[in-house]
Amino acid sequence: MFPHIPNHLPLLLRYPGNLIALGFGAATIAGVTAWLLTRRRPTPAEIEQARRDHLAQIGRITDGSITETQWLSDPTADGPPATPCVLTYRYSIAGVTYECAQDVSLLPDHVRHVRIDLPVQVRFDPRNPCNSIVVAESWSGLRLHTAAASNDTSPNPPSQ
Repeated sequence: MFPHIPNHLPLLLRYPGNLIALGFGAATIAGVTAWLLTRRRPTPAEIEQARRDHLAQIGRITDGSITETQWLSDPTADGPPATPCVLTYRYSIAGVTYECAQDVSLLPDHVRHVRIDLPVQVRFDPRNPCNSIVVAESWSGLRLHTAAASNDTSPNPPSQ
């Protein structure tokens, strides 16, 4: 049928359609391999932000309490307000107590005036209850206070 194709080739390689399919297959494998090797991988900070965003959207809320904090600066010193870098918290779901820690060093504006003496709200993944957060970019379960709020505790100041 094709006299120009040598007879010493295996039967599979004697037909032009098979050669074309083999070429397309090799090109596809080379393209997928190149894409896998050169694609941009997310950084750990981007992975953590995606996790926080996911939990802020789908997470269920329960009550918890902060058990420990690690601070970037001394919270008792005068000067700018101290910012915690790690919050360790505890919460219970269905009789099981979970103790977790969240790195909040990337969220300094959301945790600047955190009060650790009050209960917090914890968002957790219903399918994996140990996956939880207490603060994200779009949600916060922390009780915060500001200097203005601590000076005036009444809801309506007296009128003169």
